[in-house]
Amino acid sequence: MDRRDLKIIFMGTPEFAGTNLKALTGAGFNVVLALCQPDKPVGRKHILTAPPVKVIAQEEGIEVYQPDTLKTEEALNKLQSYKADLIVTAAYGKILPKAILDLPKYGCINCHGSLLPKRRGSAPVQRSILEGDKVTGITFMKMDVGMDTGDIIEKIEVAIDPNEHTESLMNRLAEASAEKLPEIIDGWVEGKLNATKQDDSEATSCPPIRPEEGEFSWDQDAADIHNRVRALSAWPGAYVLKGENKLKVLDSEVISEDDSIIPADMKDVMPGTIVKAKGENLIVKCGKGFLKVKELQQPGGKRLNSRDCAHNFTVGNPII
Repeated sequence: MDRRDLKIIFMGTPEFAGTNLKALTGAGFNVVLALCQPDKPVGRKHILTAPPVKVIAQEEGIEVYQPDTLKTEEALNKLQSYKADLIVTAAYGKILPKAILDLPKYGCINCHGSLLPKRRGSAPVQRSILEGDKVTGITFMKMDVGMDTGDIIEKIEVAIDPNEHTESLMNRLAEASAEKLPEIIDGWVEGKLNATKQDDSEATSCPPIRPEEGEFSWDQDAADIHNRVRALSAWPGAYVLKGENKLKVLDSEVISEDDSIIPADMKDVMPGTIVKAKGENLIVKCGKGFLKVKELQQPGGKRLNSRDCAHNFTVGNPII
């Protein structure tokens, strides 16, 4: 089938989805409708802001539909009227009812940001970093009514850099997905690809990130704190509390106990104690190892790189 003759409905909301939508239009596919979540207030001034997929779809001249739910006759009739051959989803953020899954001739393909059946759910990238995974990837699957339980069409592995944050990994996953997606659609429509059932016994879930998950304590392993910083730097931020004071750590690096940068007389101090505060080196003792704080936000303050504020801290004192 000529790509221009294949009518596709695309569903997605964030940048990850937008990258995949661009891949479809750039490859010559006929995207007849784009669905995304409704515009939302953003920032302190609560400015109503369109999601990335809406912006891209409008630039491409694609009609946009932003229903609050797909579980209505109105939504079903709307989608049915397009007589789409295929639905493609990427981080849409809503469950598709069976009635909609059954509409297109070639079913629904989802681009999911993990190596299914591991990391089923809405926060696979954050949880991969949070739990210290070394590898993640993209799974193309034929959707069913479950949460990321559909049959697997193909997987792509993507290595996770030990200092990589969610935003960077999300972008690389989006690029990997977008590069492969046109080929996946061609093979699927032409009947050259088969889907394999997931092994449910290997499944793990990754529910949405909760604000309180950003909290850590200095008596934890430095590597665990570092993973929390990397995973949650965009939101809600990794933070430590002392009373009502909150110190956010927005970028970091793990320093081993054997590193020569750690003064010998500071290796056995209490967790949370500053052991180095000079130049770009703002280093804190942890339960195991040391954490180099590269970017932070003090209570009531703005984001600062360590080189701009390390001189304000005193070696031997608690960081907060």
